[in-house]
Amino acid sequence: MSPERNGEKLTLVQLLPNMLTVTAICAGLTAIRFGLQGNYQLAVQLILLAAILDGVDGRLARALGSDSKMGAELDSLADFLNFGVAPGILLYVWALDDTKQLGWLAVLVYAVCAVTRLARFNVARKTETGPADNAYFIGIPSPAGAMLVMLPMYASFAFDSAQIIPDVLLAIYMAGIGMLMIGRFPVWSFKTTQISQRRVKMFLVGFAAIGAAVAIYTWIALVVLSLIYIGAVVSMLPSSRRALAQSRDKTDS
Repeated sequence: MSPERNGEKLTLVQLLPNMLTVTAICAGLTAIRFGLQGNYQLAVQLILLAAILDGVDGRLARALGSDSKMGAELDSLADFLNFGVAPGILLYVWALDDTKQLGWLAVLVYAVCAVTRLARFNVARKTETGPADNAYFIGIPSPAGAMLVMLPMYASFAFDSAQIIPDVLLAIYMAGIGMLMIGRFPVWSFKTTQISQRRVKMFLVGFAAIGAAVAIYTWIALVVLSLIYIGAVVSMLPSSRRALAQSRDKTDS
């Protein structure tokens, strides 16, 4: 029974997931502040921090047995702020301010797509109409969308360029990432990925190498990881469609 229904008291450790979610919200809001002040690199780093916290809080809540309806709703609102609002505003003040209406239209399209995706996800979760094994997302998840939409900024920081692509293409790119978030295609979620014991050491070494690359060559590493993610989504799309169809057939039978 949920603590919200039986009045059970929670320890500070059990409240830690919600504290991480609130911290992520503060990071997203502060990213907007630094973006408006022109400190773009720190603003991007704060959104990346929010993405890391988003990946931790839900799993920590389930591990501690402190997941709740309030926590789920708080997490969804945090996702919209951090991955639907903050990246769009950051890109607008970074490069699209001069485009006026076109740039702001792209921000609106991206934000509406993000909130639509989150609403669809919440409905599927509450009605249990999503894939039973949680192996797939439908459309690109909002944290991944935020990471991809900031790809032009990573490239700009990596190569010391004011802007990599023209304003019009940047606006189209932002709107396109938004449309991918509400797409009806399956995307591998990696949640159910299993590593054989023989390959655990290699996996850990690879993970350490990626972490070191992000720490030392932050922007170049993020460019490469973003491109790898795009390539992985495209390459796995046919097999993901077949596996998702089989999963739905098993659920219906």
